[in-house]
Amino acid sequence: MTDGEPTPTSGSGQRTTPPPTAGQQTAGPTAGAPGNGTKTPEEMGVGELVFEVSDRASVLIREEIELAKTEVTEKVNRLLRGSVAGLAAGIFAIAALILIMHGIAWLLNDLVFNNFWAGFFVEAAVFLLIGAAAGFFAYRAFQRGAPPTPDMAIEEAKEIKAAFVEEEGS
Repeated sequence: MTDGEPTPTSGSGQRTTPPPTAGQQTAGPTAGAPGNGTKTPEEMGVGELVFEVSDRASVLIREEIELAKTEVTEKVNRLLRGSVAGLAAGIFAIAALILIMHGIAWLLNDLVFNNFWAGFFVEAAVFLLIGAAAGFFAYRAFQRGAPPTPDMAIEEAKEIKAAFVEEEGS
């Protein structure tokens, strides 16, 4: 049976399946052939139809889960490759930053100071100031965020409870 069309019957009273037309596929090598134990939907009872639908639905769900797993695996692999490339870029950027900071320290020595160690100390002091400012910012951010309780939701729940208590009291 194809697309809801009934299958023609032969002279012996058995149903025969017409050959698939171009673009149609059969369910298997003997699907729908007489004598292989498969029935057409017209020959099935309600219970058999329900079983067939649930069986096909479970197969469809398994295939969808497999597709989702494949997609997630592919995306994880892409993210992993991107992370490795990003890590390599970060390593090279840190190496370049070290060389730039070393060059700035020597430039300070040549332009401002007469001792090479003074440029490194000035640069170290600048880094300590930047680190202290970043640490203070992190401390303030943690103070505002800790403890992570849903204060607004708790207040809303208290207001709802108070509204119910007032309504019950009236």
